[in-house]
Amino acid sequence: MASAVETLIRKTVSKGVEKIAEFNRGRLREDGENPFLVGIHAPMADERTITDLQVSGSIPAELDGRYIRIGPNPVTPPNPAAYHWFTGDGMVHGVRLKDGKALWYRNRWVRSTAVSEALGEAPAPGPRNGFDTVNTNVLGHAASTWAIVEAGGYPVRIDEELNTIAHDPFGGTLKGSFSAHPHLDPETGEMHAICYEATDQSTIRHVVVDRTGKVRREEPISVTDGPSIHDCMITKNYVIILDLPVTFSMKTLLAGHNFPYRWNPEHKARVGLLPREGRGEDTIWCDVEPAYVFHPCNAYETEAGQVLLDVCAHTNMFATDAHGPDSQHTPFERWTIDPVKRQVQRSVIDPDSQEFPRPNETLIGKPYRFAYAMALPRGGDPSFLSNTMLYKHDLVAGTRETHDFGANHVPGEFVFVPKADAVAEDDGWLMGYVVNVESDTTDFVILNASDFAGAPQAIVHIPHRIPPGFHGNWVAV
Repeated sequence: MASAVETLIRKTVSKGVEKIAEFNRGRLREDGENPFLVGIHAPMADERTITDLQVSGSIPAELDGRYIRIGPNPVTPPNPAAYHWFTGDGMVHGVRLKDGKALWYRNRWVRSTAVSEALGEAPAPGPRNGFDTVNTNVLGHAASTWAIVEAGGYPVRIDEELNTIAHDPFGGTLKGSFSAHPHLDPETGEMHAICYEATDQSTIRHVVVDRTGKVRREEPISVTDGPSIHDCMITKNYVIILDLPVTFSMKTLLAGHNFPYRWNPEHKARVGLLPREGRGEDTIWCDVEPAYVFHPCNAYETEAGQVLLDVCAHTNMFATDAHGPDSQHTPFERWTIDPVKRQVQRSVIDPDSQEFPRPNETLIGKPYRFAYAMALPRGGDPSFLSNTMLYKHDLVAGTRETHDFGANHVPGEFVFVPKADAVAEDDGWLMGYVVNVESDTTDFVILNASDFAGAPQAIVHIPHRIPPGFHGNWVAV
């Protein structure tokens, strides 16, 4: 456990600590290259608008909107020794579809103060909360498009063409940090998130944003050690909290590293079931074997009162590498949570490593059948991405289908979009970016989810490489 002195320091993270960290950051040196700044991850150097896009296949005519995805893309070259993939300046990439056509591709930096300064612009309007680099997720809610991040920075509103409008804590209703992963309740239209602040290691918050885009609930929950809680999940009655052994590290911060979170085997792994309108102290905490989860896929409650949670479970995380994810194995698992016994039983759905699981999100918090995930390289990879496959899991039949994009074609996260007249859970499309590492170009690919292994429904060809990013969504008009 942290000493009393370290706990006191963590609560303040004083200007003196920041000065020491900045000094040591400038002194960091290493042999070799940072894998998250070269090759497939090499940043783009400019913003582009392309309206003459080649298309193979047939874009479904009913798709009227934008596929948008965000990721890190440093605007100025950082110190490779200090750079962590999760800290790069945010850049949004989007494709606009309408009437069976691809109208444009655009990429735009999210205007943090540093990005605006580097581009010779006035700072973007709106308040700040600690830091203002926003790079992890982008979604539509309450007739606005939001770029979001965890641990401090406020959401950023962007316009239809991906330009920054303002840093915006939901019209001033958000009192603290937000999350990279709010989850929309399909019944109420509200977003639920578990939020943590990098400067407060003792408290996290359940935040609810209503369907009008205003925060109606910020409920504090006590924790220890400052856990990094990247995502959560909801069910009919609960918000699921993943309090796992990646925590704030003062040693890492003082050493000059930009991302001060590390694997902490002394931090007890546990899953919390917070009643959706309950107080923080009402959380039912259930012990679980140590692992780290960036992303659950979905969860729901059984008639017997158990909670079933499907996750990509990393064996550990940030244990040896200061630049990005470093786990060696990430199976797809089902965690059965018993709120009476306060226990979690882990079972493996698929032993192969994978990440970015997504369901048909009209079924968030409800029983579901299909899960889609991106395959990871076996045995780990210094740049995290190099596999060429997506998986489709049939959780009822216990089977898996594979879509292989072929040699040198590396997909990112794919998002499911249901058809307007869908008659089955997988009646819709999957869409996402696929990088061709040989030609240094990118395809925006639309798959027919019910013919998962078949040829793509459509491919929009983008004549440059889009660096692998984090998360995105389809935002319909």
